[in-house]
Amino acid sequence: MNNKPDTMHEDEWQLRVDLAACYRLVALYGWSDLVFTHISAKLPASVTGGEDQFLINPYGLMFDEITASSLVKVDMGCNKLDDSPYPVNPAGFVIHSAVHAVRHDAGCVLHTHTRAGVAVSAQQHGVLPISQQSTFVLASLAYHDYEGVAIRDDEKLRLQADLGEAKYLMLRNHGLLTVGKTIADAFLSMYTFENTCRIQVDALAGQASAADLTTVNPKILNGVAHASRVQTGGMGGAFVWPSLLRKLQRENPGFDV
Repeated sequence: MNNKPDTMHEDEWQLRVDLAACYRLVALYGWSDLVFTHISAKLPASVTGGEDQFLINPYGLMFDEITASSLVKVDMGCNKLDDSPYPVNPAGFVIHSAVHAVRHDAGCVLHTHTRAGVAVSAQQHGVLPISQQSTFVLASLAYHDYEGVAIRDDEKLRLQADLGEAKYLMLRNHGLLTVGKTIADAFLSMYTFENTCRIQVDALAGQASAADLTTVNPKILNGVAHASRVQTGGMGGAFVWPSLLRKLQRENPGFDV
């Protein structure tokens, strides 16, 4: 259903629809943590005139309640740029504004607190090269140490430095974060990251230690970027996004953006 306001730019509306769908998919896959995680999408220059602005969830709504219309538009000072009645999660703004400020390739930033993700983030060795999924993560993985709930601006510089140019960020004792050029790319990366962690938790549950597991030959990691392009025909997340939207529509027949 198209509820686009007459005065809204078509590019903003499409981004809102895709981001709302991403929130619904995160809920559908069981990655949400009530109202306490967040996904942001950077608005294009065609909408902002070159200013840095992004969309983020209305704090207080469950992920399966979020619609295109309810998403909140903010600038880099956390000033709301629309008349939304909802606040913005303070920790969500700190994390997402930090990434968007330095990663201009970050069209979408997706952050979760899943059980498997937090479990692996607490393991000293971090992600182990024990699955095909893990090879994609390890090819572009960074770590950020836990500093408490991310509500202080001074953490931004350390988070930015730790992330660097990585696509996957493990927030120690906290959860997972992915950066994507598009919403579809960030979602596909999180799907891979989450499954990497689930596999690792399951593998360690049946073993005495990480030393008992069979690891991937390090030489294989060198070819991961090429393998990823081949697997998706160079399309990245766009390769699976239409299928994901069909799944969402099947599971939510009355879905209203």
